[in-house]
Amino acid sequence: IDVALVDTDGESHVLRGAAMTFPYTPDMRQLLASAISDARYIKDRADRPGILAHAERDVTELHGAAVAAFLSQQGLKREDIDVIGFHGQTVVHKAIDWQVKTIAAPKAVLDTPTVQVAERSAMLTVQLGLGRMLADLTRRPVVYDLRADDVAAGGQGAPLVPVYHLALTAKLAQRPLAVVNIGGVANVTWIGRDARLIAFDTGPGNALIDDWVMKRAGAVFDEDGALAARGKADADVVHFYLNHSFYAASPPKSLDRDAFVSDLVEGLSLEDGAATLAAVTAGAIAKAREHMPEEPALWIIAGGGRRNKTIMRLLAGIVQNAVVPAEAAGLNGDSLEAEAWAYLAVRSMKGLPITFPGTTGVAAPMTGGVLIKPRTYLVN
Repeated sequence: IDVALVDTDGESHVLRGAAMTFPYTPDMRQLLASAISDARYIKDRADRPGILAHAERDVTELHGAAVAAFLSQQGLKREDIDVIGFHGQTVVHKAIDWQVKTIAAPKAVLDTPTVQVAERSAMLTVQLGLGRMLADLTRRPVVYDLRADDVAAGGQGAPLVPVYHLALTAKLAQRPLAVVNIGGVANVTWIGRDARLIAFDTGPGNALIDDWVMKRAGAVFDEDGALAARGKADADVVHFYLNHSFYAASPPKSLDRDAFVSDLVEGLSLEDGAATLAAVTAGAIAKAREHMPEEPALWIIAGGGRRNKTIMRLLAGIVQNAVVPAEAAGLNGDSLEAEAWAYLAVRSMKGLPITFPGTTGVAAPMTGGVLIKPRTYLVN
């Protein structure tokens, strides 16, 4: 859980404060893995089959505890906080329905030539998190469910951070520029010379690599991209991944964390598999240029993937201009998403738009989110 303090008017004024991270325990990670598995059976965004209702309460309690710990360690009182932007834990984000079909695949890698391919379906996005409960726990107003209105209006509900990227980079001279967040899925915001926004998911981020090294080495992630650096990417497999129809599809487009699978590297060594998947992530980000009106003059990379030196090196070797971690542009690559939710909460309270035709595909700029205040009859 990332917690970040931001002083903002939801427009041009952004003063970033302290930020902290509170890792989930192994038991909580396992609970969330089970919840994500049970989320496959969700038909309506209000459904909570299986373990999901229990996981949602635990997620909310942990966020409340994280806010309390953050305030304590920063020497703040809850009254110092005007509003909390609450994202919650995504368990489903389905803009595309993934089904297994038989198609040609590199025979050297797969015994049977089957991989997952995409077909369009109804949009569904579900984040675990009880806004009312968090407001009561923290005794502060909470803005949550920021994606739902956009989805109801025909948008993808993601990405939501681009308007914050625009505010953060307003003073940078380079234009156009690209801000990339490499999380489980990677996404990009292209900011034009006239502040035009184009944003979409580029493809796999860290998810395939994380799943691969966990399966083969019991590691949570490939630290610094060291495994990938020792391996050799399989060019045929990289080519196969990057020729998926998803990349040619015009934005807006978004992905679920598990939209792509790592089956194609099963026949490779640990290091070669990591190298191959790192090349897929970098190649997918670079392919995003096909949907940009102009080559970015600067690439700013945020999220955990910026620490993967192999991904960063590979991306820099493909695109034309500089690729730098967020910190080199004066930003915090770890807290940027948490900061964005605070910024979006303020915009929501003021009725300002948070999604746009160029970011989620919604027909017109629109606001979103639900503001809920703590119940006053509860004992302070």
